[in-house]
Formats: sequence, structure tokens, C-alpha cells
Amino acid sequence: MINTKNAKLNAWVKMWADICQPENVYLCDGSDEEFTRLMDECVANGLAKKLNEKKRPNSYYFQSDPSDVARVENRTFICSKKQEDAGPTNNWMDPVEMKHILINKYNGCMKGRTMYVIPFSMGPLGGPISQLGVELTDSAYVVGSMKIMTRMGKKALELIEKSGEFIPCIHSVGKPLPAGLKDAKWPCAPIDEKYIVQFPEEREIWTYGSGYGGNALLGKKCFALRIASKMAQEDGWLAEHMLILRLTKKATNETKYVCAAFPSACGKTNLAMLIPTIPGWDVKTVGDDIAWMKFDEEGNLRAINPEAGFFGVAPYTSAKTNKNALDSCCKNTIFTNVGYTPDGDIWWEGIGYDCPKGTIDWKGNIVNDPASRDADENPVAHKNSRFAAPAANCPAIDPDWESPKGVKVDAILFGGRRPNTVPLVHEAEDWAHGVFMGSIVGSEVTAAAIGLKAGVRRDPFAMLPFCGYNMGDYFQHWIDMEKLPQAKGGKNLPKIFFVNWFRRDKSNKALPGGFLWPGYGDNSRVLAYIFDRCDGKGETVDTPIGKVPAKGAINIEGLDSCWNEKTMEQVLAVNVDEWKEEVGRIEEHFAKFGKHLPKELVARLDTLKKRLGM
Repeated sequence: MINTKNAKLNAWVKMWADICQPENVYLCDGSDEEFTRLMDECVANGLAKKLNEKKRPNSYYFQSDPSDVARVENRTFICSKKQEDAGPTNNWMDPVEMKHILINKYNGCMKGRTMYVIPFSMGPLGGPISQLGVELTDSAYVVGSMKIMTRMGKKALELIEKSGEFIPCIHSVGKPLPAGLKDAKWPCAPIDEKYIVQFPEEREIWTYGSGYGGNALLGKKCFALRIASKMAQEDGWLAEHMLILRLTKKATNETKYVCAAFPSACGKTNLAMLIPTIPGWDVKTVGDDIAWMKFDEEGNLRAINPEAGFFGVAPYTSAKTNKNALDSCCKNTIFTNVGYTPDGDIWWEGIGYDCPKGTIDWKGNIVNDPASRDADENPVAHKNSRFAAPAANCPAIDPDWESPKGVKVDAILFGGRRPNTVPLVHEAEDWAHGVFMGSIVGSEVTAAAIGLKAGVRRDPFAMLPFCGYNMGDYFQHWIDMEKLPQAKGGKNLPKIFFVNWFRRDKSNKALPGGFLWPGYGDNSRVLAYIFDRCDGKGETVDTPIGKVPAKGAINIEGLDSCWNEKTMEQVLAVNVDEWKEEVGRIEEHFAKFGKHLPKELVARLDTLKKRLGM
């Protein structure tokens, strides 16, 4: 049993050890030596492969069970005391009932395994925005990943011993290991026995049956978003599914920091690590996934990246699409469900070069004829294959990315994948209007994508799977931020914008894929416009939905000729008829929140309808 200077921690670990019955209990120190030793043990036990040391130093390769490849939203629960407090967007179960189910599953679940005790900090150690936690797990893969993704080990433990405060997190793969039996390559429970459970009032996380990152690295989505969003509501700050980047105008050495929230497949990581295509601008990365924001003494909203690494989607990450992300996983990285090449390296679809013959795919099959393989039906790397890489590896990491006090946020962006209706960029009139924009974020989906109904899937603030309480109350919390005493009247709040890189004109055969905007590095042109708007510069045009750039306000010099003044007019257009249809979809979306929908959002929708002549 462990023996720390914190009696509360010691008692909590003993309680869970008595329930889970591990063979031994190990307190993680977070050292580089510990990481290498545990990963090498995984290799020795057949759970992992060590990658080519010359090509990928101190890096490891894992293959998961096919049932354990992604977050399991239908097995994720917010167990508030009242169902109403979980809201219409979360799965709910009575916390007493859920604990009864899980205690029975946890009983003896770690037999034959080690219980690893992981003290960790989300955010820079000791920072005013940071929070502490402890995860118990029976997975060395989780320990290694938490080493990359959090500040874990001795220094975090010292802070916990000093403060006595931590968020308790319990995780098990749900696969006891009887004596004498060889372990599974990826131990986990069947899909219907997986549980990802948050208890918001108690600020506890209990998960069972999954080893996948989003379900098992409990500092990430479970803590940093679901529990932290509830903490933020109670304590007057924001925990958001947002990137953070620094934009610098080289001529004047002026900098601004931007946070942005996009649903999946909308280019969040690409934007966070963007390489500008227009001269005179520089982008640095603070974080690619999560932002915690609090007011400072002057009423500025300051943001930290609570994570210490990137948990990136591998497929279609290349030197062309995101060189900084590719370079970030050059060493000290854990790869999951990508291809494993004959020379001990990794491969995935869209990496930028052909798949070597003899590569092992994510299911363990040898790829003898890569050229004939159907990448959509039978990919070498799973479409949600991942890399966990230290943020410090990123060539574009911001020098202040670990500043304990955070960086001052100048602009907040919302966005989604919309082929029509939504212009390239438009600007909120004020804070409440910006909240309205965030509340209606959505992306176009197809029926074939993930079994969803074709049309617009609303993902407000890109927080649909991650809000730890009633999302209507979450909207209200955002609205109330500018009224908090620490906001100092809201005069220093960031400007809010909505962007859409994906508007299309399929009839224009000159446009690649019909896209009216080139995207990727050219998104720096929109960022440059936003930079100027934060200073009150740049010409705009008023529309029913907000301000859009005037003709010539976005620099298109140097773009391929297919993107020109005509396509700019198209990509910035606000079509009244399309927005009238959008209003109906917004009304349907808002209706599900009932009495929890803020009156301020109702008023903004009414204003929009009037402007559209409805």
C-alpha cells in the first residue's frame, strides 16, 4: 500500500485496493525512466512493439481490441443527483444505482494486475488556473499516456500533499488476470460492459471496461471537460473544447491569442498548428484541444492548455496538411491502431508516401498488396488511430505555452463544416450575440457517416459530448460571464467570430472539391482579418447574422486563380432564404432545452427572424 503525506489520499487508495484486489499497488513518480521501463514491460509481455529507435526514438506501438477504438458516447453518463441537471444532451442514471452497478464490477477487477496510482496536474504545476487529480488504473498503457498528456508524478503529488485537494479518478480495463494465464494484447470488457461515468456534484470519475484514450486517460475529456465544466460553472470560469494559438504580425511584433471551438473533422488541430501562407505573419501553438479560461485582476480572460501533450488523429496528417503535428510525434510518442511497417516505423492513410509492402495493419494482418487495398472499406490504420505526443515536441510551440497565469485571449472562434448558408467568417455584435453563435454550432453529416440522420448535427460550442451538466444552464453560464464582478464590466472580453472553411459550389469544376475557400494554411488570411478586427480595423458589411468582411478586406493575393473576387463574393454571401430555413432548424434545436434555454438566446433568435423578414 502507498504511504504519502496525505491521509485522505492514502485512505482513498486503500479503499479502492480493497475493492479491486490488485496483486500490488504502485505509486507513479512520472520519471522518464519509469515511462521507458513500463513501456518495455508491455513489449516483453506482447502488449506493444518498440518502434525503430533511429527513426522514432523512445516510441511505442499498440493495437487495441476492435471493440475499443473510440469514445463510447452511448456508454458515457453524467450521474447528477437530478436527471434535469444532466440535461437533454447527456445520458443519465441515478448515482446511487450507477455506483451499485460499478462497485459490483470493480469487485476483484484488478486481480493479477498492478494498481497504478497516478498523481497529476491539469495545467502548469501550481498555476492559478490548474487543477490536481489522482487516477487509479490497472493499465500501463494509461500510465504511459498520462505521462505524455499531463504533468504527473512526484511534483504533482507534493502539491496534493500540501493542499489535500484532488479530483479522484478510478479506471479499470475490466479484465482480471488469473494466475498463469497470458494477458490479452489489449485487455478490455465487452462494449455493453463499458462505463464512462462522471459524478458532477461529488467531482468524481469512475470508468470501467475501456482502455481507449478518451475513455481511460481520465485527465482528458472526463476531467478537463465534463467535470471541469461543472466546476467552472460553480466557480466563475470556463472549461472548453478549444484550441489556443498565438498570431503575430511580424512588421509590428504585435501578438494576439485566439481560442477556437470546432466539432470533429472541422480542422481544429490543423488550425492550432497552422503555417501561414501570407508573408509577415507567424502562428505558434499553445494547445490543440482544450482551453481553461479565467479572469485576471484587470478583467482579461486568460487561457491555459491544461494538457501537456497532443492526442492527435493520425490519418491524413502529413507534411502537406499539418507538418507541425507530424513533427510532434517524432520521438517519445505512443501510437495506437496505426500501421506498423517492416522497418519498425508507423504508417497511415494520407501520410504522404506509399504504404510499404509487409506493413501490419491495425487488426494485425499483413498487407501484401497495398496498392489494391480499399482505404475506405479496409484501411491500414483505423480511421480514429491516434498518437500521444509531448507538446514540447511541436516545432511551433509557443514560448509561453506553460505560463501558469495563461495567455490573454483576444478572440474566440466558433465553426462547423457547412457546405452552404454559413459564410467564411462573420462577427458577433456583442458578447451575448457571440454566445448565440456558439449555441447553434453545427456540422453537415451524411446518413452513412455514423448512423446519424442526414442534415445538420448541432454541436453547441463543440461541447455536445463533453458538457458535464444541463447544456441550457451551460449557455446561461456563458451569458453570465460578462456580468461577473471579475469581468470588470466586460470591457476586455474577447471578440467572437464564426468561421466556415467548407462552403462549396459543386457546379464550379475549377474548384478542388467545389470548395469556395482553399483552407489549411490559407486560413491565416482569415486570422489576419480577425486580428485587425480585434483592433477595430478592417472594413465590414452589416448583414442579418452579423458583420462580414467588406470586399477586399481579406487578402487573397497569391491564391490560385480559381479562388478570386467572384468566389470571395460567394463564400461571404448571406442568403436570406437559406437562413430562413436555418431558423427552423435552430428553433427545433432550442426547443429541447425547455425552461433551461436562456431568455437572451430567445431574444437573439427573435431579432434574427425580424432581420430576415420573418
